[in-house]
Amino acid sequence: MKQISMLAMILAGGRGSRLKELTNKVAKPAVSYGGKYRIIDFPLSNCANSGVDIVGVLTQYESVLLNSYVAAGGRWGLDTRDSGVFVLTPREKAEQGLDVYRGTADAISQNIDFIDQYNPEYLLVLSGDHIYKMNYDKMLDEHKRQNADATIAVLSVPLKEASRFGIMNTDEHGRIVEFEEKPEHPKSTLASMGIYIFNWKLLRKMLVADMKDSESEHDFGKNIIPQMLADGKNLIAYQFKGYWKDVGTIDSLWEANMDLLDEKKKDLNLDDRTWRIYSADVSAPPAFVGTNAEVEKVYLTQGSRVEGNVKNSVLFTDAFVAEGATVTDSVLMPRVTVEEGATVTRALVADGVKIGKGAKVGSADSENILLVSKNVKGAE
Repeated sequence: MKQISMLAMILAGGRGSRLKELTNKVAKPAVSYGGKYRIIDFPLSNCANSGVDIVGVLTQYESVLLNSYVAAGGRWGLDTRDSGVFVLTPREKAEQGLDVYRGTADAISQNIDFIDQYNPEYLLVLSGDHIYKMNYDKMLDEHKRQNADATIAVLSVPLKEASRFGIMNTDEHGRIVEFEEKPEHPKSTLASMGIYIFNWKLLRKMLVADMKDSESEHDFGKNIIPQMLADGKNLIAYQFKGYWKDVGTIDSLWEANMDLLDEKKKDLNLDDRTWRIYSADVSAPPAFVGTNAEVEKVYLTQGSRVEGNVKNSVLFTDAFVAEGATVTDSVLMPRVTVEEGATVTRALVADGVKIGKGAKVGSADSENILLVSKNVKGAE
């Protein structure tokens, strides 16, 4: 069997309940983002750009749309004889009777047979629900240079936010000496990004042992990584300095979209020809701005049409703002219609929603972003 250098496994089975109605029937990684993309486009594009040719996508919750979307590997150039994207759903096995993924480590464990087909030297484990651009090949170079057993990508976060993350405490050489899961009083600000590189032979042994442990939660953060530290393995923190956003809430998804309007966030540039983010080819006419429209700092996607007033907002494919309507500080997802005289402020409007004539949605004074997931009737 020919051995490949590194194989990637993307964990894309999360419920995403904090995104409320957006994930009622759609898996979180399949949620729309940035005009014409889906969240899963980012780790898949990163793999393609990093030269990682074999990618397994582990799906579970509301996975029908996600499975069909991911199966078209050609979107990311991963459909040649020596590459591929493979959808891996939970499978019932005669000796185990499992039909769900019990945790992040268990999701990998249940697919050991798939990984063994390619006999990789290294296994790259990713999350399917983050917005970022990253060269995994550079992370692998550091993994090799440090002769690591595992390398974990980390991002420096503000101290006041550190308790929301898994925190890696390191020595002066970047070696991880302690891992704390959402500590009340964090000792450092190096937050785990949920991106791991493991030496596959070692990880495989640990996963087999973990599957037999009835007390384990079968989770990387709670079980596998703490066990590696207890065993004295060489774990390295790889510091990432680019743009990264966990879009797990309505507010964070809105923020990630609005960041596209911020010229200072150059690491999020989706027009970067050197690191493309690939997606489905949208069949829609060019964006159109009417004669009487007023547009200021707006991210327009093909198929969007503006006849009214739009400021500091992101419009997805086929979004329409009618004459006399006003949209401010908002995100309009695909096929949203804002009819004549309606006002939308600090809102995220879900796919296909219609805001009726003269309706008022959202408020400039609201602390949190309003999710509009159902049609809004016009003013009487």
